[in-house]
Amino acid sequence: MDSDSLLPLSESLQLPVIDFSDQNLTPGTSKWDKVKADVRKALEDYGCFQAYVDKVSNIELDKSVYEAMEKLFDLPVQTKQRNVSSKPFHGYLSHNLYQSLGIEDANVAVKVNDFIQLLWPDHGNKSISEMMHMFSEQLVELDVMVRRMIMESFGVEKYLDEHLNSTNYLFRMMKYTAPPDDDVEEAKLGLRSHTDKNIITILHQYEVDGLEIMTKDGKWIKVKPSQHSFIIMVGDSLCALLNGRLYSPYHRVLMVAKKTRYSTAMFSVPKSGAIIDSPEEVVDEEHPRMFKPFEYMDFLNFFHSEAGRRVESTLHAFCAL
Repeated sequence: MDSDSLLPLSESLQLPVIDFSDQNLTPGTSKWDKVKADVRKALEDYGCFQAYVDKVSNIELDKSVYEAMEKLFDLPVQTKQRNVSSKPFHGYLSHNLYQSLGIEDANVAVKVNDFIQLLWPDHGNKSISEMMHMFSEQLVELDVMVRRMIMESFGVEKYLDEHLNSTNYLFRMMKYTAPPDDDVEEAKLGLRSHTDKNIITILHQYEVDGLEIMTKDGKWIKVKPSQHSFIIMVGDSLCALLNGRLYSPYHRVLMVAKKTRYSTAMFSVPKSGAIIDSPEEVVDEEHPRMFKPFEYMDFLNFFHSEAGRRVESTLHAFCAL
């Protein structure tokens, strides 16, 4: 989108907050059904919500993860550039104020260790590797819980195992450098507005804010950092899978604080060869089929192309009927 600096910021709107901290939050219980209904409404209305999760939001683990990230981003550029991938947006990225490192299959211990060994080939870093893996495992648990609720709420839970088995996870660590005092507004844009292309994103801001999310009517909501909450966000692939029944929101990062900002994101990503195709249960007279079936990597490659970058909605340009 070209409207990063033009749309109004809402001072009154806030994202829904949903409590996932109850240890008895299990399928089939009344508590589960209540949270499930809240999740669906939030994702229909906003495309995202703040999840309060006591288990994942361990203060000491949080602090350790972000201290480790500082060490990773302090490595020489040539070292960070070893983090490469054949897939677009999966390896090391750097642009203006923004840097990012990615770990594919971060819920698998050996994959995290391979990533760490790549950056510290002489001796590795066992403590950072174990910590990143533990953090990733807990985020994956949250992702699975949310996706189970979503599938149940649309009556397509019979496809859940197939759906989960057709996805991988990408964990990204992000650093946004504070802009100089004399920077123009454009330079303070840490990350331009975009929708995520994957299934679900779990975002966490550490201490410094900057994340803004666009509502359906074009207002920006500023999301304050919270030690104990994560932003759960719908990606274009989930929007397409459920026939447009959930909203995939535009979001951006503005750097207004004079302090370096760190954040993390766990992306659930369709595996190579997986086809995104809306099941018949989410297609009816009121909700006619909106999208052609597509393969995720074809979609991601289109987004990465010159033609894909010119369009306002990558999803609609790529596969709308």
